[in-house]
Amino acid sequence: MRIIIYGKNIEVTEGLKGMLEKKLNKFDKYFKSDVEATATLSTQKNKHILEVQIQFNGNLLRAEEATDDMYASIDKVVDKLEGQLRKYKSKIEKRQKDSTIRFESFDKEKNGSSETKIVKTKKFAIKPMSSEEATLQMDLIGHTFFVFLNSESDEVNVVYKRKDGNFGLIEPMF
Repeated sequence: MRIIIYGKNIEVTEGLKGMLEKKLNKFDKYFKSDVEATATLSTQKNKHILEVQIQFNGNLLRAEEATDDMYASIDKVVDKLEGQLRKYKSKIEKRQKDSTIRFESFDKEKNGSSETKIVKTKKFAIKPMSSEEATLQMDLIGHTFFVFLNSESDEVNVVYKRKDGNFGLIEPMF
């Protein structure tokens, strides 16, 4: 696995680079050598943020953590990636019983079958409203997203709560 490390608003020291490479190299056993892991270290105010993305076989593992210490961020991101790998591995084991589990040997989904299925369908009437009113409605019902008819554009939009506590708006583009 190749590891590419970027720094934003931070100087990537040899100590940080060495620690990050050491922690990420333990995932080598799961991937081919041509798989690329991209790590972005950054700072914002007093937070040390690490984001790692690993793309393989059309899949993406991504973990991000912000703490007061970059070394703590590294440990937390590695823990998250391990959890995602465990989840992915058990998903593959369910699909391919009695096979050897090694990520580099997996083919893309066979025969177009997929394990995901829709377990619930919900229908509701949507009324025209502004994006501000939609965020208020979303907060009132306690959801992380809300579908509404935008009164300004007369199109269906989605507002959602971002990890940073702000809101996002998804508008369709035809």
